[in-house]
Amino acid sequence: MARSSRKLWAEHLAGKGRAAAAIDPKALLKKVPYSGRILGVDPSLRGMGLAVVEFEPNRPHRLLDSLTLKLKPKVSFVDCLGEIHKAVAAMAEKWNPRHLSCEETIYVNNFKTAQIMGAARGAALSAAAIRGLPVFEYAPLRVKQAVVGFGRASKEQVARTMAQMMQLPEPLPYDESDAAALALCHAFTWIPD
Repeated sequence: MARSSRKLWAEHLAGKGRAAAAIDPKALLKKVPYSGRILGVDPSLRGMGLAVVEFEPNRPHRLLDSLTLKLKPKVSFVDCLGEIHKAVAAMAEKWNPRHLSCEETIYVNNFKTAQIMGAARGAALSAAAIRGLPVFEYAPLRVKQAVVGFGRASKEQVARTMAQMMQLPEPLPYDESDAAALALCHAFTWIPD
């Protein structure tokens, strides 16, 4: 049976938890800046955000493309999944990103919501898998911490930060700014093998 997070934390504090992997501080100083395009995906069944951001050393990050895939309630669940797959595949085909950055599955109390979110993520990730596009997943708190500096930042704060970082005239819609934030989080935190 799985142990609760409280028990795991208590064991960690008592020195009985798993040892953290050793990190070589010199290796962190030699981190090579990310170079290339990243497709950020903010998964949702009826309002999925997509953004392609380009990163080049010593140049500002550039938003190449973004969209919110809005699907009306009259579109069936299965048809939504097909549209999500097609949108991600089309964006990947158009921009040829090096990596795809997607939001991790988040905890929700409602089982049906969890199923819907999982299916939407699966449709998006299947498009990446078919292309052989490497997928990296990040928790929402980690994304906000990486790009805003505060893990509990609001969607408005994320949108304004993205607009400032990419020198946009105005903030993107929330789903698109979340997708761009996922791309930036990956570029900021990714460590090559």
